[in-house]
Amino acid sequence: MFEMPPPSPRTANDKSKVLIFGAGNFGSCLADHLGDSLHEVFMWSRDEDIVSHFNLYRKNPQFLKDHVFPDCVQAVGPEFPSAQMVQSMDVLLFAIPTQGVRETLTSLKPTLNLKKLPLFIFVNKGIEIGTQALTLDIIADTCGPEVAKVSTFISGPSFASEIVRRQPTSVSVVSLSEEHAQKASDIFHQPWFRCYLGDDPIGVELAGALKNVYAIATGIADGLGFENNTRAMLITRGLAEMTRIGTAYGASPLTFLSLAGVGDLFLTCSSPTSRNYTVGHRLGKGEKLDHIIDTLGSVAEGVTTSKGLQDILDDLGITAPIANAVYDVLHGGQEVETRARELLAWPPVKEFDLPSVGKPARHLMEKLGLAV
Repeated sequence: MFEMPPPSPRTANDKSKVLIFGAGNFGSCLADHLGDSLHEVFMWSRDEDIVSHFNLYRKNPQFLKDHVFPDCVQAVGPEFPSAQMVQSMDVLLFAIPTQGVRETLTSLKPTLNLKKLPLFIFVNKGIEIGTQALTLDIIADTCGPEVAKVSTFISGPSFASEIVRRQPTSVSVVSLSEEHAQKASDIFHQPWFRCYLGDDPIGVELAGALKNVYAIATGIADGLGFENNTRAMLITRGLAEMTRIGTAYGASPLTFLSLAGVGDLFLTCSSPTSRNYTVGHRLGKGEKLDHIIDTLGSVAEGVTTSKGLQDILDDLGITAPIANAVYDVLHGGQEVETRARELLAWPPVKEFDLPSVGKPARHLMEKLGLAV
C-alpha cells in the first residue's frame, strides 16, 4: 500500500506563527495542513459557536465535520484580532470570499506595523462586484502598494477534503516578489502538498476566478444530460476563453497552462465535489438559482464572479460566448435550455485567437509603482 512520506523535518527556526482569516472549508483544511507541518496556527472566525466548539472538541462543526485537527491549531474570535496578536504573527493567511476581502483588510490596516510586516498569503478566488477589482488591486487600495507588491497568492487544483486526507496535491505559489513566493512555498511545501513558484499573480487570480464560471457551465451541461464529449468541449473552449481574457487583461497566456489555470479548471469542471459544478448541475436539472444558493451550504464564487466578469468583458471588448451564456442564465433570467441551444448555434471561429495585450494590468502595475 502506498504511504506518504513523513513531514519535512523542521527546527524551531522553521516554525511559523500563522493567523488564518476564515474558518470555512478551505481555511480549515489549510489550518490542518500547516498544523500538521508543525506550525503554530490560529484560525479566526466571526462565529462564536465555531470558535468554542473547535477549541473544545478539535473539530469544525460546519466544515470537514468529522476531521480531528492537531492540537497546535487554535480557533480565535469572534472579535477581530488585536494589533498585538497581528504583530506577533509571521504569516497572515486570507481564506475568505473575495467579496469580504476589502472589509477585512480595511479592519486589518490599523493593526499592522508597516516596518515589520508578516507574510501576506491569499487563497480566495474571485472578482469584486462593482469595482471588478482583483485581490491584488484591493490590497493596494486598503493596505497600500508596498503590501500588495509582496503579497503571495496560492491557487491550484486542491479540494479541501482531499488535502486533509493527505492526497498528493500541487499548487501554484506566485507573487511579484520572488523572495516572498519562496517564503510561502517553504511554509507550505510537503511531499503531499507540492508548491511551484510563479511571478504572474494577475494571471493566477484571473484563472482562479474564471474557472468557477466555466465549472458552472459544465455542471449545466451534465445536468441537461450531455455527456463526455460535451464536457471535454466546454473545458477546452473554456480554457481558450480564459486565456483570451487573461491576455487582453495583460496576464501571460502561459499562466493559463499552469496548475492554477488548466489544472484547477479541469478539477473544478469534472468533479461533483465542486460547489460551482454543483450549482450548474442543479440548474441544468431545473432548480432555481435562489433555492440552490439557499441550500448549498457554502459559497460558490462563480455566481458572483460572473457579474464582475461580464463588466470586464465589456470593458475589454472580448468575445467569450460560454461566459456570456452563464451570465445570462444566472443573472439575465434566460432559460437554461434556450441559452444552451443558442450557444450550440454559435458560428465557427478560429480555434486560437489571442488578442493584443490590454491596459488593466498596466494600470495596476502603475498603481504599484512597477510600470516599465
